[in-house]
Amino acid sequence: MTITEEHNLTEQCDWLSEENRTDPRVTERLDAAGCLFLSILPYGQAVPAAICIFVLLTLFSLLVNGFTMFGLGRSDDLSWEPRVAFFKNLILSDLLQTVTFAPSVIHALVQRRTVAFGLWCRVQYLVGTASIFSSLFTITCMALERYIYVCHAIRYLVILTQVRLRLALTLIWVYAITTATITTVLLHTGAEQNNQPFIRGLLCEPDTVEQHMGFPRVPAVFRKIFGFATLLMCLLIYIFSYFRMYQDALNATMPFNAVNTAARKTVLFYCGMLLLQLLPLLLKVASDALLEFESAATPAAVTVFHISLAMTLLVPPCINPLVYGLRNAEMRQALLRPFQRWMERRRTDE
Repeated sequence: MTITEEHNLTEQCDWLSEENRTDPRVTERLDAAGCLFLSILPYGQAVPAAICIFVLLTLFSLLVNGFTMFGLGRSDDLSWEPRVAFFKNLILSDLLQTVTFAPSVIHALVQRRTVAFGLWCRVQYLVGTASIFSSLFTITCMALERYIYVCHAIRYLVILTQVRLRLALTLIWVYAITTATITTVLLHTGAEQNNQPFIRGLLCEPDTVEQHMGFPRVPAVFRKIFGFATLLMCLLIYIFSYFRMYQDALNATMPFNAVNTAARKTVLFYCGMLLLQLLPLLLKVASDALLEFESAATPAAVTVFHISLAMTLLVPPCINPLVYGLRNAEMRQALLRPFQRWMERRRTDE
């Protein structure tokens, strides 16, 4: 699409919004969903690039998470370890997050239309919220598990029994699903304020859905307060766990310098990965603050936040298996073992 054609479409969409939707000149191409898409992503040249980026992120996430889950499932040596159980739960949350958000965004980009507010939109809102909360809590539990392993090594197996491990995994999903369900139910207590069945977005995230529902106050306040409290609690647990591990490393006697340097690098690395994991939530906090000041919420700013949120939701599932799986020597060996056995069988057959 040329720049002239984009300009003409923009003018026609502006005309369409001026109470002229019944005019016979309105074509199928210029329906409400197409015009809303054009208001979000007005530069047609950027659409193919965005499609490529989202497709690559989706394929990479599915491949690396699927490969990691397959390798860990085939390993009997690590199956009993609590850290592996939490890691599997993180992979499950990441896969759920990828298959929930990615198809919607890619389909909207290919069709150049925004998302219809229907059953799939409601499912995406519910499942996406639950998967994000589950990922956040799982990473927090992984940090707490490492703290117990490093600082209370003698009582590690006494504290983290299989019963408590299963209870922790159950509570993660109960909390995530309950929070997502309450938010979704509260959101639908009001009536839709927009006659059009399409939302102003490429995915059903809270801001766009609340805008479509007329910004109901109760679910918006509940989501923001509950989300901020959850984020703060997880951050405090994460900081406490790695701070205590770093303190233990500082108290090490032999060799002091080596242990101190390694501990500092480890803490900085995992804090950076936590920041990456929290990037979608931080963007949500920033967008919520932006919408509170309507004068600052320009269309360009809203567009940047929406596209950035859609992209950052797919980045952590791509990074987590590399950070928490392949970076560990034992897990790396467990993941590569099935392929090593396959290579050995091929050599034997030859």
